[in-house]
Amino acid sequence: MLPIAAENEKILLVEPAVADSLTGKDSNRYIFKTSRNSSMDMQAQAIALKPDAKLFVATLAQDYAFGRDGIAAFKQALEGTGATVVAEEYVPVKTTDFTATIERLFNALKDKDGRKVILINVAGIDAVTPLTAADPARYGIELSSGGNILPALVGYKKMPGMEGAMYYYYEAPKNEINDWLVAEHMKRHDSPPDFFTAGGMAAALAIVKALETADDWDTETLIKAMEGMSWETPKGTMTFRPEDHQALQSMYHFKIKVDDNVKWAIPELVREIKPEEMKIPLGRNNQQ
Repeated sequence: MLPIAAENEKILLVEPAVADSLTGKDSNRYIFKTSRNSSMDMQAQAIALKPDAKLFVATLAQDYAFGRDGIAAFKQALEGTGATVVAEEYVPVKTTDFTATIERLFNALKDKDGRKVILINVAGIDAVTPLTAADPARYGIELSSGGNILPALVGYKKMPGMEGAMYYYYEAPKNEINDWLVAEHMKRHDSPPDFFTAGGMAAALAIVKALETADDWDTETLIKAMEGMSWETPKGTMTFRPEDHQALQSMYHFKIKVDDNVKWAIPELVREIKPEEMKIPLGRNNQQ
């Protein structure tokens, strides 16, 4: 889709894809992205882990852009903190057998003298169940992961007290737009909104703001209006960075709470991580 936007000289608004390359090496001046990117995920994840020289991390990710971009961003986020990534494991996208992978992760960490963490960065598969079943705590190993959609958070009930960083959970942001979204979603669907819903609303609100702001609706005028544009979303204020059209936005440090009356684990808010706290690398040059 990215080359098609350039070929037709039309704006493509990307939501909810995450890979840094979408506003980086694969991008062009017609691409704007409202979703967070891998660097935001992992900058926030690193902040939530409070890294220092006594932190040792082994990573588990899938072998495609989301997984590899995420771990590369995580390692970059740890630079200068003293923390050490001791092993990286990449598994096929549809992996179901983690036996050998878990053994290698445990072996890489178990003899380290310090805080030991396995960072899970996967999508669409259950790595939590096999990891918790293998009892990492017997080696003093913690698990950490990012947030997830509500059905996936059911599996997080196996990890009470786990800390990480997330893009959105309906109870985390405190603003009028999110209050409206949660109330309206409950009224219409009898369930809270998930992060795909919040992302979709953020994208729609970006379009509205651009159309209201631009002097004309031709492509070049819209690009000019959207570069540097800030607008309000269920997550609060987002801003399209002029240089690469990535939407800068808050992330949320959470700690898992288990409530028997709630179907999923609750990523309870520890604090909001503001965009200016994260050093998000620039993607492409917007003159390309």
